[in-house]
Amino acid sequence: MDYKSKKVIGMGVITELTGLSERQVRYYESKGLVFPERTKGGSRKYSFHDVERLVEVASKLEDGWRIQDIKDCEKRLSTKQRDDLIRGQLNSAFRTYPPKK
Repeated sequence: MDYKSKKVIGMGVITELTGLSERQVRYYESKGLVFPERTKGGSRKYSFHDVERLVEVASKLEDGWRIQDIKDCEKRLSTKQRDDLIRGQLNSAFRTYPPKK
């Protein structure tokens, strides 16, 4: 696993890197647009890929995209991008961590 995929970034750093509020980030998560992992204490952890995703989502919403449009666009992702997205969804749902290589 490359460093960009590791879920190690906390919410405070995410808000600084993206310029988004915690509420916006949590909203995007609730809509299924980003999938952080959770620590045992329940804190969210994000990857650098998640940072890029959050910035992309925010930009598209500012440009007038609807959330459903963004989700529909995901259906046309490359196989690797789709696999990464699904892995993130599963990790989020089951609070599992990717196996170490």
